[in-house]
Amino acid sequence: MSAIKDYKIRIPQVISINWIGFYTLYKKEILRFLNVWIQTVFSPVVTLVLFLAVFTIALGLNRNNILGHEYGVFILPGLICMQILQNAFANTSSSLMIAKVQGNIVDILYPPLSPMEVTAAMLLGAITRGLVIGFFSVIIIIPFAHVPVHNIFIILIFALLGSSMLACLGFITGLWAQKFDNMATVTNFIVVPLSFLSGTFYSIQNLHSVFYYISHANPFFYAIDGFRYGFLGQSDGSIIIGFFYLTFINLALWVICYILFKKGYRIKS
Repeated sequence: MSAIKDYKIRIPQVISINWIGFYTLYKKEILRFLNVWIQTVFSPVVTLVLFLAVFTIALGLNRNNILGHEYGVFILPGLICMQILQNAFANTSSSLMIAKVQGNIVDILYPPLSPMEVTAAMLLGAITRGLVIGFFSVIIIIPFAHVPVHNIFIILIFALLGSSMLACLGFITGLWAQKFDNMATVTNFIVVPLSFLSGTFYSIQNLHSVFYYISHANPFFYAIDGFRYGFLGQSDGSIIIGFFYLTFINLALWVICYILFKKGYRIKS
């Protein structure tokens, strides 16, 4: 009987969450990028406009319609999603990297927060940054580009899945990197190439069969293709497969992030 009573008493301790600490860390991550909003929010929108101008004015004047839409309309959802992905990655990677370089990583190690609470708060902060950039991009660009909105629920789902995936990748990169050059390596050789080779600027239907199947292994493709489907109602791949593929990758990455942080990978030395 005593053993049963002890077991019942310990259950709330196992499932209890430090909501105040969790919210405080999440708020800190939000304020960190909002305090420099010109760099973190305004700059990606400007980059989006420049990409759109280059690919529609310089290259898109005589191009055929893709998926039944003008080229500028086709690439715009992909450009918005690409900005969401890249900035979600930048938030967690830079947050951890700066904390390690400046030596204030102890600020998230010493407070009474569990590894799960710290991991979730930082990942949600990065997801929020990606969604904020996506929101302002849509508000500013879509009305002038005359892009239709087919299903806002699908837009939100794939924006969330994509930003979550890159937030996890940024978290892992931030833990692994010992200097900013390491972080730049992941950005330049993994994030940017996979973003550009994901069907953002073209339909993968036009690719050679080998590259066509390779593209289907790229999770960035499913994030951008699903996001585009939410606007245009047309896609290059299966939305159902993309949803489950991204969900599986996100679950795996969240577990990896939690395990690495719990073990203190490259932050406890």
